Parts: sequence; C-alpha cells; structure tokens
Amino acid sequence: MKLLRYGPRGHERPGLLDAQGRVRDLSGVVDDIAGPVLLPDSLAQLAALDPLQLPLVEGVPQHTLRLGPCVGRVGKFVCIGLNYSDHAAEAGMQVPPEPVVFGKWTSAICGPDDAIEIPPGSVKTDWEVELGVVIGQGGRHIDEARAMQHVAGYCVVNDISEREYQLERGGTWDKGKGCDGFGPLGPWLVTADEVPDPQALRMWLDVDGRRMQDGSTATMVFGVAFLVSYLSRFMSLQPGDVISTGTPPGVGMGQKPPMYLRAGQAMRLGIAGLGEQRQTMVAARVQANPSTTGKA
Repeated sequence: MKLLRYGPRGHERPGLLDAQGRVRDLSGVVDDIAGPVLLPDSLAQLAALDPLQLPLVEGVPQHTLRLGPCVGRVGKFVCIGLNYSDHAAEAGMQVPPEPVVFGKWTSAICGPDDAIEIPPGSVKTDWEVELGVVIGQGGRHIDEARAMQHVAGYCVVNDISEREYQLERGGTWDKGKGCDGFGPLGPWLVTADEVPDPQALRMWLDVDGRRMQDGSTATMVFGVAFLVSYLSRFMSLQPGDVISTGTPPGVGMGQKPPMYLRAGQAMRLGIAGLGEQRQTMVAARVQANPSTTGKA
C-alpha cells in the first residue's frame, strides 16, 4: 500500500493511493496515518480493504491536491550521519565505526512539496536525499535478525541542513538540522511488503534541473536492519517514529566550490518505488519584534 495524508497544512486527512494514482479517503476507517494505525494488525486490515469502495478524493495528488507529511504525530525523528562512505569522503570526514546519531525536531516536518524557507541569516542551506524508515511495531533491544519485522514502511526524506549552523557554531549537529521545514516526508508511506530489499533502491536529487545526487541505498555503511537494532539499544522505538538513514554523495557542501541553496531555486528528488518530492526555496520571513514603546 501507499498510505498518505492530504489536505491543508495542519488539517490533513488519511488516505491511500489507488492503482490508478488517485487518492482514496480513509478518514471513515482510521483517524490518521499515525501511531497504532502503523502496527502490523492495523496495516493488514487496511490492506484487506477494496480501494474502489472508499470515497474518491478530488484533485491530482502533488498537483491540484496538496499532500502533507506521510506520517502524522511523529514521536521521534532520528537521523544517521555519514552513512555512505563516498559522502563521508566528500565531507572530509572518516567513516564512523558506529552510526552517527542525531535528531531533527518534529517541528521540522512538512509536506513533500511544501516551500522551504531559508532561515534568517543562513548562508549554507544544503540538500540531502535520504531513505526514511517508519517504525510499525515498537520495541527496545531488538535483535537484528528480527529488526525488519518492526518496519511499517519507507518514504522519501529530504534532510535539509544548514551547514554553518551544523558545523561552525559549536556543539552538536542538531541546530543545523531541525529548522522549520527542514524535514519533508513523503509523498507517501510505502508499506514494507512493497519494498522487498531496501538496500537496493536508486535515489537522486536535482537542483534547478541539474542532477546533483545519484546514488543507491546499496552503498550504505550500516543497513536498515542494523540501524533499527542499533537505535533500539539507546531508546525505545515506537509506532510512527521515523529514521532517516543518511545520504549519498553530491550535497552542496561537497561541490568544488561549495554550492548552497538560494531563494527561488527548485529541488526535485526521489527514490525508486517511493515517489518524488518537489520543493521551492523561499526567502526568510522575518517577523518584526513587538513594539516596546508606549506608556507603562
């Protein structure tokens, strides 16, 4: 199945994509594509539905019908850094002996085609196409041999990053990773049964029509099963948690000279079988400070 969320920002409704590429409404069946809905038994019940018996939603998805992030009420948005050896090389960093783990704040999550605001003062906003893993059955201390049983499905993630914030401001990477809008998810959550081998997916990203990233999940240092098991040693994984698994080479920071995103530029990115995202960069909207003048 391809599960999705559609409608205005903050008011998305659950749906699925039928065989003809049309959206069918699931709001009479589930309240959202989130939490317990992602458990194996619930997914099996959704898979047993006849899409043709579900209400048809007007509009063409990603054209005349906005899609929101494909998972709602995300509890944790966990990311893995330097998980492709060739990306580590272009970043001038060593391949780590264990996964580099950092977080993106859930306030960064947005729809797959929403405009992305360049943060005020940003000079190094960058792109990263990544495979997102969505947890179904939660757990902790998960054995690697059973790890894939805990995966509900997969989606496209753009791990947008502000490199100055990330690397030149001290502290951890998080401050350059979690700005609002820096975590587009979708267009849909493709359930695990439709992805027989998540380590064999082509992935790519274009900026203004120029191919910048062209890689494959086959070159991950740490694969999906290992990452699910590894992360569960340090935190309980829960239904709807998202793991973003790293990016192949071709990011702006790795260009010679480096190339960063500007207002008006457009990104298009995708992963084989998981769909595409399209985003336009917009200038920061700076809010004026409330007036402090006047009578006390």
